[in-house]
Amino acid sequence: MSGRNRGSYLVGAGILLSRIAGLVRQRVLAHYLGLGDVADVFAAAFRVPNLLQNLFGEGALSASFIPSYSKLLGQGRDEDARRLAGAVLAILSTIISVIVLTGVLAAPLMVTLLVPSWTEEKRALTETLVRILFPGAGLLVFSAWCLGVLNSHRRFLLSYAAPVVWNVAIIVSVLAAAGRTDMAGIVIWAAWGSVVGSALQVLVQWPMVRQVGGAIALQSWRGVGEVRQVVRTFLPAMVSRGALQLSAFVDLFLAGFLPGRALSAIASAQVLYTLPVSLFGMSISAAELPEMSREQGDPETIARAIRVRLDAATQRLAFYIVPSAVAFLILGGVLAAAIYQGGEFTAEDTQYVWVVLAGASIGLLASTLGRLYSSAFYSLHDTTTPLRAGLVRVALTGILGAFAALVLPGLLGLDAQWGAAGLTASAGLAGHVEFLLLRRGLCRRIGQFALPRTELFKLWGAAFVAALVASGAEWLMGDARPLVLAGVVVPIFGVVYIALTYLADIPEAAVLTSRLRRRTTS
Repeated sequence: MSGRNRGSYLVGAGILLSRIAGLVRQRVLAHYLGLGDVADVFAAAFRVPNLLQNLFGEGALSASFIPSYSKLLGQGRDEDARRLAGAVLAILSTIISVIVLTGVLAAPLMVTLLVPSWTEEKRALTETLVRILFPGAGLLVFSAWCLGVLNSHRRFLLSYAAPVVWNVAIIVSVLAAAGRTDMAGIVIWAAWGSVVGSALQVLVQWPMVRQVGGAIALQSWRGVGEVRQVVRTFLPAMVSRGALQLSAFVDLFLAGFLPGRALSAIASAQVLYTLPVSLFGMSISAAELPEMSREQGDPETIARAIRVRLDAATQRLAFYIVPSAVAFLILGGVLAAAIYQGGEFTAEDTQYVWVVLAGASIGLLASTLGRLYSSAFYSLHDTTTPLRAGLVRVALTGILGAFAALVLPGLLGLDAQWGAAGLTASAGLAGHVEFLLLRRGLCRRIGQFALPRTELFKLWGAAFVAALVASGAEWLMGDARPLVLAGVVVPIFGVVYIALTYLADIPEAAVLTSRLRRRTTS
């Protein structure tokens, strides 16, 4: 395995472990909550403190801290890197403490503003959950700082696998509460489990942080010159993340006007459609960021090196994300049933989640490539361009989302609940616009790079043919149990897709089949 790919594979392995745990967590919650008022409340409550994690967590720290810290390591200035890490940790500790306290005290106001159409009972439960969850979100910011240190030292697996303990803590809490309390009590137990899991997520990373980073201690930012660069890039990145979070709050606000279970359906679909984005998009982007940040030389040399990395990363991403989007569109019902159906989660709920998931598939490739392109800008210490593109995306999400969720179903004579699919589809369209803006800006900065259109056409064609073959297998199996059906249909889809792309001379398919052959013959 090449050094270039090893980091992304380790990130992918860590994310895979955490996402599997996340699917189990969501399966357990769906079993006991289904799609309904309490499930809506839990989904809404998680979004509010998530603002803190998104503003100060992995995205903003990746854009600001990792490039500066990695550059110092690349120059052999380990002590300066250690001082920078301690100064950033001190700044985060102060800011996060104030925000967590404010969030706990202001929970009623935030809930009223975000979901004004809900009943008093639903808002009261949401306020309780938000107050519990805010401290846990603050701890996850420190987990993101640990991730920044470990990624810069090329220790990818642990930091991305750490969320497994967070998911396990929630699962254990839900199982412990089941049978002892009602649905409202179950989500309160789950919220406390989230806080415990957040603390565990930091604790499991800390020994490795000390091992690779040395004795990092809190210290004043004065005298640490690189802090200014981190702050200069952190603030635009934070605003950019805030813009994306605002988009999520717009969706939450609009979903509050849809019939009950819309928000929980969106949350259930989100767990599925963010899986390939995280597994492939995040793994490749996260591994590429410190490597691109370490590039040395004159501007043209650095630009050439980044173009080479982007060309390879774009092809690898497209190979995996294209079939994911097609699978969600055509086989989403099979996937949703296998993951969620059972207990309080009915077959009707499965069909609803499938439609919402199909809407999300529209922007899957664009959003994933946009994450990669943002990492390229961050490696160049440019957070302004991603910010501008993000603001455009937010504006479009609000305008298109309001029309698609609240107006379009009525014009088409559809039930209002299908506005949830309009929300995810409109977000996908806005993601395409953001992607185009990022790509155009990056080409101006480093020169032209692109995935050949012929290769992209082959990928989409192979994915749709594979989906049709898999759909035929689904039809032949009739009323098979969801897990059995998925166990047959999904592998057929994957095998046909890999075979067709291999025959079409797609480089990543050749690499993948070669690796599979070695494993089967060893």
